[in-house]
Amino acid sequence: MMSQNPTDNVTPAGGEVVLVDDICRTYRMGEVEVPALRGVSISLNRGDFLVVTGRNGSGKSTLLHQLGLLDSPDSGSIRINGVDVTALREKERARMRLHDLGYIFQEFALIAELTAIENVMLPAMMLERTSECRERARELLAEVELERQLDHLPRQLSGGEQQKVAIARALINDPEVLFADEPTANLDTVSAAEVLEIFRSLNRDKGHTIVMVTHEMEETVCGNRLLTLSDGKIVHEE
Repeated sequence: MMSQNPTDNVTPAGGEVVLVDDICRTYRMGEVEVPALRGVSISLNRGDFLVVTGRNGSGKSTLLHQLGLLDSPDSGSIRINGVDVTALREKERARMRLHDLGYIFQEFALIAELTAIENVMLPAMMLERTSECRERARELLAEVELERQLDHLPRQLSGGEQQKVAIARALINDPEVLFADEPTANLDTVSAAEVLEIFRSLNRDKGHTIVMVTHEMEETVCGNRLLTLSDGKIVHEE
């Protein structure tokens, strides 16, 4: 039997779902230290759509990786649903990534040997949610207008279609927060607009909390909050 999810029965006060306090992250490349985050603090409420922007090397993706538990800060703390995730064991962090967080990456990260519906089902199957996950995956693919591509392999899909599959996959476990790391960077203009509209709809109509990293300034209007980083520090917030 699976162990209890560390966020079960935790009710965050005031709708606050993520609280980041003074996190720092430095990468070491041989004898050289490269500071990526230098004392970043933010809070994220349920239903927020936070867009993080900045020049290459500003720390955007590093911040996203900290919030999404794909990496750990050297100092400071991150709380998700009231749980200090920096204090969790790796097994607990892995379960939280599956149970509470959803990810959409720049390069789609689909499994080449699996069909669209199988890719979407995979996170639910990893949590042993097998009884209804196929129907749920079918519904999610229909919501992103891929009901006719259920049995297509990734190589049979366009870039925009692959990203839509990735979005459906991120939603299969009904996560608390969706993280999108430059989700339109590899897409043509039309496909990028369609993907951004899906994010707007998820946030506006369904109340999903979203954190999206982008270096495209025209995409910063998608959210209701904007965070600009430079050299690992917050230089603008609105």
